[in-house]
Amino acid sequence: MSGTSPTAPRRDFSWLHSGPLQIFVAGMACLLVLVCLFGPALAPFDPTALSTGRRFEPPSLAHLMGTDHLGRDVFSRFLTGARISIGIGLVAAAMSTALGLLVGSVAGYCEGWVDEALMRVTEMFMVIPRFFLALLMVALFGASALNIIVAIALLTWPVTARLVRAEFIALRHRQFVQRARMAGAGHWHIVTREILPNCMGVTIVSGTLLCAEAMLLEAGLSYFGLGDPGSGSWGLMLYEAQSYLRNAWWLSGFPGLGIFLAVMTFNVLGDSLNDAYNPRSGDTSRVSS
Repeated sequence: MSGTSPTAPRRDFSWLHSGPLQIFVAGMACLLVLVCLFGPALAPFDPTALSTGRRFEPPSLAHLMGTDHLGRDVFSRFLTGARISIGIGLVAAAMSTALGLLVGSVAGYCEGWVDEALMRVTEMFMVIPRFFLALLMVALFGASALNIIVAIALLTWPVTARLVRAEFIALRHRQFVQRARMAGAGHWHIVTREILPNCMGVTIVSGTLLCAEAMLLEAGLSYFGLGDPGSGSWGLMLYEAQSYLRNAWWLSGFPGLGIFLAVMTFNVLGDSLNDAYNPRSGDTSRVSS
């Protein structure tokens, strides 16, 4: 009984054949995930050890990214911090996408006062300055990795909710949905088997872009001293390197480069996926309220 919309999203990897940029970005995304998973195991030194070299030793064969103000190996800290920075981005984006998917599905399917109420709540979250509210939440509840993830997820779900709602509104009166209703399918079947699979394109694109936004938010919080002090994330490395920008460029250069590459990769990946799932580029941004 499950129907397939004529505009159903592409669920294969044919978008990779669009050009070398897509292949490069997909490879970079895989590399970042691998570094997140196995980075600490590849670290040549204990990232917390103070006797791996002299203080402020520049990059060399012995220390590929030099040493910091305490004599710690920056390359080892970089690999360990990747797990925190990228991991927070991925987990926060997954939580945010799941919440946005739930709200958008209910609002788009139910219509009426339910839709109106959920959209007003969504708009309220969208007009709140995210970064400053995240600062407030982390300052109030503590600068732990879990609190940072929850704060980011609670502040970034509205975009996904509006996109999913727009897709539900566009699909709920399509012929394949009407056929399912006439065949006696219940609401749960229609939502999960008929409409929701055709919304996964915009959901995946939104989740990919949220990864980049979550990593930037975490880096910003850490840079202002509100990151998890025991995490060793790239943002925390930047925070610790503020006093040594002129004397030891590598202390801020390498974690800054890591953040830049990770954010750029997920942003470009999201744009590439958007072109693949939505040939009418830009249409998903025009969401009615």
